[in-house]
Amino acid sequence: MAIHDFKSQRLFVEPDLAQGKAFEASREQANYLLNVLRLADGSEVLVFNGRDGEWRAQIKVQGRKKCQLEPMKLTREQPEPPKLVYCFAPLKQARLDYMIQKAVEMGVGTLQPVITRFTQVRTLNQKRIASNAVEAAEQCGIISLPELRDTIPLEKLINALESDSLIFFCDEAASNHTGISDVSHDKDKPIAIIIGPEGGFSSDERELIGTWPNVVRLGLGPRILRADTAAVAALALVQAQFGDWHQ
Repeated sequence: MAIHDFKSQRLFVEPDLAQGKAFEASREQANYLLNVLRLADGSEVLVFNGRDGEWRAQIKVQGRKKCQLEPMKLTREQPEPPKLVYCFAPLKQARLDYMIQKAVEMGVGTLQPVITRFTQVRTLNQKRIASNAVEAAEQCGIISLPELRDTIPLEKLINALESDSLIFFCDEAASNHTGISDVSHDKDKPIAIIIGPEGGFSSDERELIGTWPNVVRLGLGPRILRADTAAVAALALVQAQFGDWHQ
């Protein structure tokens, strides 16, 4: 495994990235770089946009609150996005913030909000979710931001997933034994993890998810976990067995 630069400041940027193609930093980023970090003209940072890999860029100061960033060298090629879909019931804001950050850190490729019968939160602040995803990526050396899909009811999730997906259904009624080590799966095919709200799933919802041709009911131990904690536990199990932890 390559050792990446985790000491340099990393920024997510919107413009396309190419060698020598300078662009203006956003007002917030310029203020942060020049007045919070107090970086000088010629200082270097790492930048990424989720499309063109990670670049080492040089700061070109143009004023007290204005600067350009000029990509100088490609430090990492852009990888393919992970084929890991995280299907989650929305939570109250503080716990949702935590869950999104951890899901991104754990290597999720797609964030799919799902409304279930016992979901208490029915609307999501998409901008806040995106901001949390960016913050997690900047801090953890990630250069592939997850796709954030529109919220859908559980009944429509079955049609939204790719037909060859393996579903791990985190069911509080499942046995404590995960059974994950007995599962075989082609690494090139997508995986979906479904985690419900803290009220759990109804019997009808369990039956619906069970109609998927390739589904594994996943138990997460003898204790009742909060939904945000369950996310970390489930993603760790799946990544260790099938994802980039295993590789």
